[in-house]
Amino acid sequence: MTMQEKPKRRAGGRSARHAARADKYALPNLSGPGQTGGQYRPLSTAGVEQIHRTAVRILSEIGMAQVPEIVIDKALEKGCHLNDAGRLCFPPSFIEDVVDGAPKQFVLHGQKPDRDFEVGGDQVYFGTGGAAVQVLDRTTGEYRPSTLKDLYDFARLVDRLDNISWFTRCCVATDMVDPIDLDINTAYAIASGTTKHVGTSFAIGEHVHPAIEIFDHILGGEGAFRKRPFCKVHISPVVSPLNYGEDAVSVMLACIEHNMPINSIIAAQAGATGPATLAAMLAQSTAETLAGLILVNLFAPGHPVIFSNWPFVIDLRTGAFSGGGGEIAVLNAASAQVSKYYGLPTGVASSMTDSKVIDAQAGLEKGLTSLAAGLAGANLIYESAGMMASIMGASFDAFAIDNEMLSYVQRIMRGIEVTEELLGFETIRDAVFGDGHFLGHAQTLAAMERDYVYPEIGDRQTIKVWQDAGATDMHDRARLMVDAILGGPHPGHVSGEADQAIRQNHSILLPRELMKD
Repeated sequence: MTMQEKPKRRAGGRSARHAARADKYALPNLSGPGQTGGQYRPLSTAGVEQIHRTAVRILSEIGMAQVPEIVIDKALEKGCHLNDAGRLCFPPSFIEDVVDGAPKQFVLHGQKPDRDFEVGGDQVYFGTGGAAVQVLDRTTGEYRPSTLKDLYDFARLVDRLDNISWFTRCCVATDMVDPIDLDINTAYAIASGTTKHVGTSFAIGEHVHPAIEIFDHILGGEGAFRKRPFCKVHISPVVSPLNYGEDAVSVMLACIEHNMPINSIIAAQAGATGPATLAAMLAQSTAETLAGLILVNLFAPGHPVIFSNWPFVIDLRTGAFSGGGGEIAVLNAASAQVSKYYGLPTGVASSMTDSKVIDAQAGLEKGLTSLAAGLAGANLIYESAGMMASIMGASFDAFAIDNEMLSYVQRIMRGIEVTEELLGFETIRDAVFGDGHFLGHAQTLAAMERDYVYPEIGDRQTIKVWQDAGATDMHDRARLMVDAILGGPHPGHVSGEADQAIRQNHSILLPRELMKD
């Protein structure tokens, strides 16, 4: 038989084989949140170990200053000591014991079980973060102060964006003047806007309990949050270089009391509050992140802590924060690599574009930094959507665009699966001796849903079709998506009875009429 001749087939044989293969390949799309990271390693194995040893040496020889007495007392009981400069130093063996005893995996709960996910290991999730004080107004296109209503609407938007796994307060409600009003209303707004896991911060420890009361009401009764702690606290326990922060200690202790997970964030800036060389910056920031872990474990060994080493960068020519360059991309990727060396649940930051508008610079910087962080294998990647203007601003439309960007990042992280079936020898044979193409083949149809990610707001039309449809760009289409979500139904997971009880007991300043369809 020549290559041009087609083999004779039994009637129905080919279609039967196609049907069998269709069942074999009928798998769901596997490119969602929770992809495996760790493919990108900017540091050698020896480099990671050198950074670890230097970090331990920093804590054992230089030590921490501005240490609250309650912390000193606990540390001295554990065999730590004050050096000649009065700084608290931690023996290497003590540091090792703390790392060994810290939990390596735990669940971050949503308000509902279908929003839970486990943090730790090699799985990577993208979420929000930040404390922007301005919002890119969707009507005027200009920046304005962020409000409590903005925060609620950001939470509503993220609730519908599938590639963003949790919502941390991304902007500050600048219309809240009193610190207690700010903390309580922030907790209310984010928990009312989404059932995903959320994150917030508190000015002082006394503000934690009222927030827990709100969370208990939402979940159905006193003590409910302790059983399903759907909110983590963000604390910055260290003021770089190498000083503890007293307010963070009070917040930490209050959150431990209520079983709230702790995201312990170190955010030194290379060339300012940290050394300018990248290796030294990693050594200091790793030491400070270990100091934050130690702080929690002095009071509550084994409490869930996210080891969030976020090495930031300034433009050394001007001193301005730089969130979108290659240096911050490689630093956060390296931070993930070092943190994974300890086997701890890790957090880093990405997508902090310095651009003030949604443009090519924003896309370049966001894509570069989020991909580097994801491939490096950080468990939780913060700031990964919506942040603009060196994290001083936030944009609704950027959230929609970044959500799509993250679908591509997750697809790249997923890689390519290779099995005998997926290699498709028989499929190639069928096409060569059959129709001469793969369109309509069972393997192709199955792969459409399993292997490919399709844009919702990206454009793949022909030029003519695109022109006839209005020649819109990605920002135009993102705006329409956000309009549809924010113009649609408001979340209904907080019952009217619970909301009424919250408003009776706490000063909630988000008008109820702004939270209805």
